[in-house]
Amino acid sequence: MEFFNKIVEILDQYGLIGLIIMSFAEASFFPIPPDVLLIPMGISNPDRAILYAGVTTVSSVAGAIFGWWIGKKFGRKVLRLIVSEDIISKADRYFNKYGGQTLFFTGFTPIPFKVFTILAGISQVKLKDVIIWSLLGRGARFLLEGVIIMYFGDRAVQIMNDYFPWITLVGGLVTIVIILFMSKKSSN
Repeated sequence: MEFFNKIVEILDQYGLIGLIIMSFAEASFFPIPPDVLLIPMGISNPDRAILYAGVTTVSSVAGAIFGWWIGKKFGRKVLRLIVSEDIISKADRYFNKYGGQTLFFTGFTPIPFKVFTILAGISQVKLKDVIIWSLLGRGARFLLEGVIIMYFGDRAVQIMNDYFPWITLVGGLVTIVIILFMSKKSSN
């Protein structure tokens, strides 16, 4: 873990460029989410929190495309390097059931996004779907963080530490219910 902490420290020194690199990498292969840079950067400059959230979103979607390409090119063997076969099988079931919409849920929640971007390539999810659902999920997550920072300033850290995982989990579950309802309604 010390190795990854050192990388985060180095990226932090580069400000916005470091945030872009981390957001891209986390969506495809890096284990630490960009929130560790986004939140302190936003708190130190709340007027730019939404801008930082937007940049994080776009960079993360670019990383999702790269993760999708990794999955498409190298298949399950590369995914086995970072997670167990049990996790891959569970994630695979989500893609079989919900397709690219899985990326919305996983992009919004604290679930490791990279596993699902790589699996999207393995599962032959259309690139268009990867982009749309990643943009919606990641955008919702990072913009929510930006808004919380903008409105609550320094207190945002405590709010996000206490409530953000629950907010994203509940938001993701509500989204699944809406998607299921809409898909059931359109099939009738």
